[in-house]
Amino acid sequence: MLLTVSGPPGSGKSTTAALLAEHFELQHVSGGDIFRELADERDYTPLEFNKLAEENDSIDRDLDRRLRDVAVERDDLVLESRLAGWLAGEHADFKFWLDAPASVRGERIAEREEKDPAAATEETRAREASEAQRYREYYGIDIEDLKIYDLSVNTARWDPDAVLDMLTTAVEEYDATGDEGKAPVELAIDV
Repeated sequence: MLLTVSGPPGSGKSTTAALLAEHFELQHVSGGDIFRELADERDYTPLEFNKLAEENDSIDRDLDRRLRDVAVERDDLVLESRLAGWLAGEHADFKFWLDAPASVRGERIAEREEKDPAAATEETRAREASEAQRYREYYGIDIEDLKIYDLSVNTARWDPDAVLDMLTTAVEEYDATGDEGKAPVELAIDV
């Protein structure tokens, strides 16, 4: 089984993906962890590396290629990244989108990274705008178009265990005989 968890920074992707992986006894592969490792290897902060990626498309394309390869070649995992649903495409059994208001996500990031909440929210908005532009330019993806996802959840409304319950219920209650077709992923992606 291949599950994808996507959403903007601070939406709860990592927490939820880890809980899903544990619940279903699957491996968890995080695009954010890979991105941060690449940034650290080159002595950049994630924000600095994100800015560098604006000027050097090979950074995004390399990361996205790695994640796409994981989705195509492996099974029994939870793939987590902003583009996981798009990159996994038809290979994913279920694609989940998580989100929360920007202020909530900024607070979460501020707590995690020990930053000022207002600064974290502003940095996050700038990062999102930068990434959205690059996804559009590179792959023709409108990151705000959620129709490829099976389920979208506002994680500010429920705690992580309740979000997990929703997603595991969706997977466990799935009945293939009633499936009228998952949303196709039309991807102009050449990673």
